[in-house]
Amino acid sequence: MQKILIVEDDEPINNMISEALSKNGLSCKQAFSGTEASLCVKNSQYDLILLDLMLPGLKGDIFLKEFRTSSKVPVIVISAKDELDCKVDLLTLGADDYITKPFELRELAARVMVQLRRRDGNETFEVLKCKDLKLNRNTFEVSIHDNIINITKQEFLILELLLTYPNRVFSKQDIYDYAWKEYFIGEDKTVNVHISNIRNKFKRFSEEEYIETVWGIGFKLKL
Repeated sequence: MQKILIVEDDEPINNMISEALSKNGLSCKQAFSGTEASLCVKNSQYDLILLDLMLPGLKGDIFLKEFRTSSKVPVIVISAKDELDCKVDLLTLGADDYITKPFELRELAARVMVQLRRRDGNETFEVLKCKDLKLNRNTFEVSIHDNIINITKQEFLILELLLTYPNRVFSKQDIYDYAWKEYFIGEDKTVNVHISNIRNKFKRFSEEEYIETVWGIGFKLKL
């Protein structure tokens, strides 16, 4: 079971996050100050850290700076600060993602799973399926009714993400982070264009819809 360290001094928020991630099959350790978080990472190994900035004792940005000198474990910053400069500074400092308060638990859980998926270097190569759609991680091929679809690297990664977590809704931020390995800042039509291209390629071989738009949130696999 993958272990998550939640560093948040607001006890109700910390408990809420812990409960939500536990329902997703993750083991959660709660810390309520930067000092406590430092002790946690010295005494145990974690697969991901959720980090608030305004913490008693050691501040979140200082913890992140010190932590990055010895570990590459993913860190998602959670903060009420939504200024672009603040986000850029923290990403430069070593954060892997940034989510602004208030946030939806479903989005937070999706971002956590994306980071864990990216970190997992020992994933098994297998064939992922949905109806007549197949994605082969070993050969990097996508097919419908056994017809090979000519797709780009980013299109393959988008489909891999959706097929791996078929019941989840992913925001454009989540998809961009996974498929481009870069941070998504601001409104961008890149994801929409790639989703549209995938749908058009699929239509040549099937009338089935494989990608569902969830208005106001993002995209998911259409089961």
